[in-house]
Amino acid sequence: MIEISNLTKEYGKIKALDNVSFTVEKGEILGFLGPNGAGKSTTMNILTGFISSTSGTVKVAGYDVLENPNEVKKHIGYLPELPPLYLDMTVNEYLDFCANLKSVPAKEWKNQKKDIMELVKITHVSHRLIKNLSKGYKQRVGLAQALVGTPEVLILDEPTVGLDPKQIIEIRKLIKALGKNHTIILSSHILPEVSAVCDRVVIINKGKIAAIDTPDNLSKKLADFSRFTVTVAGPENKVKDILSHLYGVKYLETSGKLKDDEYSYIVEADKEVDVRRQMFNQLAQHGYPILELKSMSLSLEDIFLQLTTTEEKEAK
Repeated sequence: MIEISNLTKEYGKIKALDNVSFTVEKGEILGFLGPNGAGKSTTMNILTGFISSTSGTVKVAGYDVLENPNEVKKHIGYLPELPPLYLDMTVNEYLDFCANLKSVPAKEWKNQKKDIMELVKITHVSHRLIKNLSKGYKQRVGLAQALVGTPEVLILDEPTVGLDPKQIIEIRKLIKALGKNHTIILSSHILPEVSAVCDRVVIINKGKIAAIDTPDNLSKKLADFSRFTVTVAGPENKVKDILSHLYGVKYLETSGKLKDDEYSYIVEADKEVDVRRQMFNQLAQHGYPILELKSMSLSLEDIFLQLTTTEEKEAK
C-alpha cells in the first residue's frame, strides 16, 4: 500500500532523512517511532505531499507522490498533532466543509457523514460549536475529518496527546477498529500505546532507520539474556543462594515480599541456557515450591532506548 524507497531530505548541509526505505502493507497498523528531531515529521510531510524530497520515491496505492500528488491525496487521511479545526464552526459545518474540499459527491456524503460520526462517537455533539468541545471531542472531530472521503490510508500524528487516561483508551480502541478497514501509520511518544495497537514498528533515529520489525521480534533480537520473574515460598537468603548458583544465571534480585517466606525474584540468564528445569529441581529438593513463574520480554520502551542511545554512543 505504501512504498518508501531511498528517501532523502536535505536542508543545506543537514540531512533530515538519509536513505530511508520501508513499506506498509494493506490493512497494517505501523508504529512510526523516533526521538525529537529524528525525521518522523519530515517523513510524514513528504508522504502527505506537504514538502518534496531531495531524492528517493514515495508511492501510495501505486501512485508516486511527486508525479500524481492529487491521486495520492485521495487515498490519504491525515490527522496532524494539532488537528486543523475551525473553532467557530459547528461539527456538522466543519465536516461538510472538509467534504467539499475533498470533492466528496453530495449523494454519497449524507450517509458517509452519518457513518463517520457514529464511528468516532460525535453524533450527539454534531450541532455544537467546536470551540465549546472538550479536548477529547476535538481530537475525535480531527479524526473524523481524516476519515472524510473514505481514504485507504490514515496517518495519525500523536492522536492521543493531551488526553486523559479514559480518552486515551477510547481513541486507542477506535484506532484498533479502524485498522480493520484502513492502512494506518501511527506516530506516538506513548510507547505502550504503540505496543497495544501496532502490528510492526519502524524506529528512526538521526534520519536513518534503526529497526523495522514486530515488537516481539525486536525484543528477541536485542536481548542477550532471558529474563523472568519467579515467586517462591521459602527463606529469602536460602532461595537466593540456590538461584544464584544455577548454571547460566547472570543476575538476580528480590523484587518484592508477598508475605512471610514468600518472595518474588527477577532472574536474568544466558538466553542460550534454559534454567527453568534446574530451577524447579533444585528448589523442589529443598522443599521450596514455585508459586509463579513468568517470562519478561524487553518492553518497547527498552527497545527504543537501547537502539537510540546505542547509536548516540557509537556516534560519539
